[in-house]
Amino acid sequence: MSTIGKIVVERELCIGAASCVAIAPGVFELDKDNIAIIKDAKGDDDATIMAAAESCPTKAIFLYDIDGKQIYP
Repeated sequence: MSTIGKIVVERELCIGAASCVAIAPGVFELDKDNIAIIKDAKGDDDATIMAAAESCPTKAIFLYDIDGKQIYP
């Protein structure tokens, strides 16, 4: 069962490094402005999504549990 309930990419923080896309391509992709977006929040497992969030150099990816509590960063 997934413990990640919500994934948010803060557009103002994202610099388009694409490490999230490299680690979790099922969840993230870059839009036309080279900013990460969520294409499928269930596209990878929780460990992979967490690794992708942790790889972001600007900490632009926020993860929340199923109760809405922020679990990363």
